[in-house]
Amino acid sequence: MPEQKVSGELPACPVETTLTLIGDKWKVLILRDLMTGTKRFGELKKSVGNVSQKVLTAQLRAMESSGLLTRKVYAEVPPRVEYTLTDLGKSLKPILDAMWEWGEGYKASLK
Repeated sequence: MPEQKVSGELPACPVETTLTLIGDKWKVLILRDLMTGTKRFGELKKSVGNVSQKVLTAQLRAMESSGLLTRKVYAEVPPRVEYTLTDLGKSLKPILDAMWEWGEGYKASLK
C-alpha cells in the first residue's frame, strides 16, 4: 500500500478519514469513472460532467497525492496523460457499490 501523503494528521474517526479522502462530489465521480479502467484527462472531463478543468486538475492531484490513483505522462506532442486507480483506489469499490444501491433504493421509494 502506498504511503499516505495527505497533508496534516488524519482524523481519529475512520468515517471522517474516508470523507477526507473522497468526500468531494467530484472525487466520487472520478472514482466511479476510473473503476472501469484507465482514462485520459479529456475522457474524465466529459464523463464526470460539468466540472471545470481547474477543479478537475486539483481533484486529480489531490487523489494522486493521497495514493488513490496514478498519473502517467507520455512524452508525446500533444502531451498524453492517463489516470489509473491504484489498488488502494480500487478498494473503494464496495463503498461506491453501496452508494449505487442506496441511490437506486431511494429513487425507487419516491415513485
